Amino acid sequence: MFHLIFGLPWLVIVVRFIQPLPWHLSIKIALAALLLIASQYHYFSKLSSGSVFSPEFPRPLVIAFNVLLGAMLLLAVLQIALDVISLLLMPFKGHFPSAAPAVRYAMGLAALALAGFGVSQAIRVPPVKNVEIAITGLPPEFDGYRLLQLTDLHISRLFPASWAQEVVTRSNALNTDLIVITGDFIDGSLENRSADVAPLAALRARDGVYSIPGNHEYFFEPERWMAHLSGLGLHMLSNAHTVIARGDARLVIAGVNDLSAERRGLGVRDVSAALQDAPTGAPVILLDHQPMMAETNAKAGIVLQLSGHTHGGMVKGLDRLVARANNGFVSGLYEVDGMQLYVNNGTALWPGFALRLGIPSELTVITLRRKA
Repeated sequence: MFHLIFGLPWLVIVVRFIQPLPWHLSIKIALAALLLIASQYHYFSKLSSGSVFSPEFPRPLVIAFNVLLGAMLLLAVLQIALDVISLLLMPFKGHFPSAAPAVRYAMGLAALALAGFGVSQAIRVPPVKNVEIAITGLPPEFDGYRLLQLTDLHISRLFPASWAQEVVTRSNALNTDLIVITGDFIDGSLENRSADVAPLAALRARDGVYSIPGNHEYFFEPERWMAHLSGLGLHMLSNAHTVIARGDARLVIAGVNDLSAERRGLGVRDVSAALQDAPTGAPVILLDHQPMMAETNAKAGIVLQLSGHTHGGMVKGLDRLVARANNGFVSGLYEVDGMQLYVNNGTALWPGFALRLGIPSELTVITLRRKA
């Protein structure tokens, strides 16, 4: 599917951008061929690993693919915008205006520069983002409680062991009370990724590290991955909960399976099961990888839902489309029928489209406050 989708912008560029350039035919063919290879990045990823979600190339090549793919998509958007402007000018010019070569060169350089910058923003270790969330009924003992949310790590050839180690080092330095990971740990098989995820075993917080699976875990032998991640000390809350105590006060951290579980015949996403035998009256924080079920979760008495999955939309403008696919939730803090929902932009993102423009990744420190 991806190789067909990304073939369309390639066709736009060949016909509307490359063909009018005053270049020798051989140079035009070479540029068209290079961009054709970039447009088929996901097809080559599938050939390398059997999955479009796990490119098993050297990291510099994965970065190069993402830069070229991003440049191609941005250039296609610029070219379409140029053609729309030309159509609007046509009644006044009496003919379809042809852009000067200098305009096309500027467009090409701008697309390449933006793509390079966007990829650099996507693959960096994220900066810290501090968020305060007011919780109704939060016991005084938990006022000021700090938790770190990591999500969408997508550990892969693009986000390897060295990147994961730096994330762990920065996370531990924040000295939070709790660390939660809301899914999409990996892209790749256990054989290919076990060394890359190993640094996660060093994550430390006073009340532990709790996690849930994301949809990408279900693409790669999920039972094996769940067991392996649990073996790293990441307590998996698959339709389950844990209770944090401060004196007589209680805070419930619950987690559910991803929606992908049922589609793949690997159990269901069950909030009721996650809350079974939870202490009555204790506020519940729910870890749910995808934000789209927030309205249903609010009816279950959840006070705060933490999600990821959307990557914040990655690019300004594109985030509006991503929001529509997730019931309107894409990035930041929402109030949903009395429940707080925080949708994290992600610690990383899928290596198949690693581009961030205007929507940064984040190491998210959430401080809980009592709501008057």
